[in-house]
Amino acid sequence: MSRQFGRHELGQNFLVDRSVIADIERIVAATEGPILEIGPGDGALTRPLSRLGRPITAVELDPRRAKRLAEQTPRHVMVLNEDVLFHRISGTPRVVVGNVPFHITTSTLRWLLAAPHWQTAVLLVQWEVARRRAGIGGASLLTARVWPWFAFEVHSRVDKRAFRPVPTVDGGLLVVHRRPTPLVAERDPYQRFVQTVFTGRGYGLREILTRSAGVPAPVARDWLRTHRVPANALPRDLTAEQWAALWRSVRRPRRTPSP
Repeated sequence: MSRQFGRHELGQNFLVDRSVIADIERIVAATEGPILEIGPGDGALTRPLSRLGRPITAVELDPRRAKRLAEQTPRHVMVLNEDVLFHRISGTPRVVVGNVPFHITTSTLRWLLAAPHWQTAVLLVQWEVARRRAGIGGASLLTARVWPWFAFEVHSRVDKRAFRPVPTVDGGLLVVHRRPTPLVAERDPYQRFVQTVFTGRGYGLREILTRSAGVPAPVARDWLRTHRVPANALPRDLTAEQWAALWRSVRRPRRTPSP
């Protein structure tokens, strides 16, 4: 089934709070480059962002809303009637902005984090999703897998009354930055390692590392002690820097004892 943006029956809640819109505009104004807007709907963000004078590509799947928005915005705003999950970002590094429909937040984040040619993303998502992506109260597997390449920050909590219709949960303004220098060089093996640790069995991180991830017991013990991580901590408790340090420790060549 095709994913729809800008239609409440398929998950879109329109942003109407002017103070939240102004917050997003200020964050985007502090960045540089063209803007890619996800699911602009009726243009609540598109219009104020257009005042920045930067090129805007607004990707809207609803053909009626796309047509109407194209007629109501200036020339430097290009409205595409497309599914953003199939949109290919190219050219000059862009800033991505969007009030993401709650029911496809994970799909949108997976698409975005796999896409090139953007540096900053300013996304309005569910509050709990924003917290988990930023590692507040425990990071998700998705976050841990991409943390070496992206930094996540919760800018603010957005009351559910800022939307129409009013959803059942609050929103969160999540800002994502592509790191200029990744914390880890090897993407695929690192991500496989994180997947193994997150899904591994064991009581606490020390047991998970040794039983499920194949980390030698002395290596696991020394790493936990050096980084002051309790043996019974869980994978979700680690920070981006700790994941990177753990990977470096695991990847470090081991000396072969002399005969």
